[in-house]
Amino acid sequence: MEGKEKEKEKEEAKRTMIMKINKLKETPQEISQEDAKRQEAYNMSPRVRGGSGSADPSLLYRLIIMAETTQMEIETATKAVPLPAKPVFKPLKAHEMSDGKVQFRKIPVPPNRYTPLKKAWLDIYTPVYDQMKVDIRMNLKSRKVELKTRADTPDVSNLQKSADFVHAFMLGFDIPDAVALLRMDELYVESFEIKDVKTLKGEHLSRAIGRLSGKGGKTKFAIENSTKTRIVIADTRIHILGAFTNIKVARSSLCSLIMGSPAGKVYSKLRNVSARLAD
Repeated sequence: MEGKEKEKEKEEAKRTMIMKINKLKETPQEISQEDAKRQEAYNMSPRVRGGSGSADPSLLYRLIIMAETTQMEIETATKAVPLPAKPVFKPLKAHEMSDGKVQFRKIPVPPNRYTPLKKAWLDIYTPVYDQMKVDIRMNLKSRKVELKTRADTPDVSNLQKSADFVHAFMLGFDIPDAVALLRMDELYVESFEIKDVKTLKGEHLSRAIGRLSGKGGKTKFAIENSTKTRIVIADTRIHILGAFTNIKVARSSLCSLIMGSPAGKVYSKLRNVSARLAD
């Protein structure tokens, strides 16, 4: 009985050794060529296959130590390392975004807007210089309004907003209407000509312009109030200031008037569209 118990203990020791060696094979560990050859010879030996005999103790001892070291390395690698705190960067200013370079905009002044610009210069200068923090001046030689960023300009987009504001005034919009371009981001100006819709000449062209404005500007004001836009009719050019959807509705109404639709039909369409926009 004692001999059987000893054989069972030997078999269990062999099994544990073989399981440790198999686990070691699965782990990516660098083994010397001599150890690898000895391990192959041991695995191919009849004693290991038949379940009798004893294993090489020196090789097994080295392999077990290597397996334990790999497990230690895996455990140390899987430990959570605290991440560094996220950096907090302040927003860049306009002159810092352009590497300290000053940005310019130049808006030409048409001859018919030179006198109104003189009269309304303070109303244009105050919001651009004080609110947008952008330098503005009138170049009398080149007849252009020049805009320039400063060191304290909070955002680089203020320069383009100021340029759009001055350009809207040059197209003929009133200053209270054009100031909305400085305060709201979704507004812009769209321009087109009557000949883009239909080629008209002579009296047909003058009648189309009359249909657009109406008696005393009644038709133009009705389109502006229903679509929440502002319209300027300058000879054969039409300028619309507003949001994208509102400009689309106003443009379709003006195009139908150019094509010859009566004003009453346009009013009825505007009522339906304005009700949809209100919803």
